[in-house]
Amino acid sequence: MPNPVRQVEWPTLAMIGLCYLIWLAALFAPVPVIVRIGLAAVSIALHSSLTHEVIHGHPTRWRWLNEALVWPALTVIVPFGRFRDTHLDHHYDARLTDPYDDPESNYLDPSVWARLPGGARVILRLNNTLLGRIVLGPVLGTVAFLTSDLRAIRAGDSRVLRGWLPHLPSALAVVWLVGVAPISGWAYLAALWLGLGLIKIRTFLEHQAHALVPGRTAVVEDRGPLSLLFLNNNLHFVHHMHPTVPWYELPALYSARRETYLSRNGGYLFRSYRDVFARYLLRAKDPVAHPLWPARPD
Repeated sequence: MPNPVRQVEWPTLAMIGLCYLIWLAALFAPVPVIVRIGLAAVSIALHSSLTHEVIHGHPTRWRWLNEALVWPALTVIVPFGRFRDTHLDHHYDARLTDPYDDPESNYLDPSVWARLPGGARVILRLNNTLLGRIVLGPVLGTVAFLTSDLRAIRAGDSRVLRGWLPHLPSALAVVWLVGVAPISGWAYLAALWLGLGLIKIRTFLEHQAHALVPGRTAVVEDRGPLSLLFLNNNLHFVHHMHPTVPWYELPALYSARRETYLSRNGGYLFRSYRDVFARYLLRAKDPVAHPLWPARPD
C-alpha cells in the first residue's frame, strides 16, 4: 500500500503548473480562436480533476496551501467549497446512486420521474446517452446545481452560503483576466461548455444502480489522453476504495490487485473510453428513474 504520509507530491504540483500554463496560453497566446477554445477547455477539465485531488488531501499535508493552489475558479460557476462538500458527501458509499442522498447521482426517484412533463422526459432521456451528456449535461447540471443552491441559501442554509462567499473574489478575478485577454467572452463560454462536457465523459458511467454497494462503482482500463486528463479517476472503484491515494499511484495499485478489485465490484468494467463511446454514444446506459428505488408515497 502506498505511504499516505508525505509532504509534497511533485507530480501533482507539476500538473497544477501545466494546467495554468495551458490556461494562460489559451488566453494570451497568438493562436486561432478554435485553438484558444480547445486549450481553455482542456485546462478547465484538468483543473476540475486537480481540484478533486485537493479535496482528498493532495498535493501537500497543508490544507490551506492545497486549496490556494486551485484557488482560481476557472469554471467561474463551481465554488470550491460546494464541490468539496458535495463530493465528500458522495463518498459515503452506502448512499451511492441514491436520488436524494448522493449529490452526484444522475437517477431520479421513480415517483418524481412519473410526474415530469413529456418534454422534460425527452431531454433527460437524451442526457442519458453519452453524446447527450456531453452536449446537454453541462447546461442541465449547471442549472440544477445553481437552482438547488439558490433555494438552499434562501431557506437559510449557512453551509451552502459559506461555500459560495469565498468563491466570489476568485470568480471575479478569473472574469477580469478573461476580460483583459485577447480571448472573447463567447469563446471562453464555449470552452467552459466543452471543458465541462469533457468531465461528463468520466462521470457518465462511474456509478450504476446495484443492490450491492461495491457493484455500484466502475473501472475503465484506459491509459490514454482522457485517463491523464481525469488523473486516473477512470479507475474509479480503486479511488473509492483508497480515496487518499494520489492519482499517479492508482494504476500500479490497480494492476497489483486487478482481480480482487473486479471481483469486489462485480466486474463493472470497461476496457477503454473507445469501448464506452462505441457502446453508449447514442444509446442510454441507464434509465433516468432509479430501477431499484422503492416508490415513495406523495
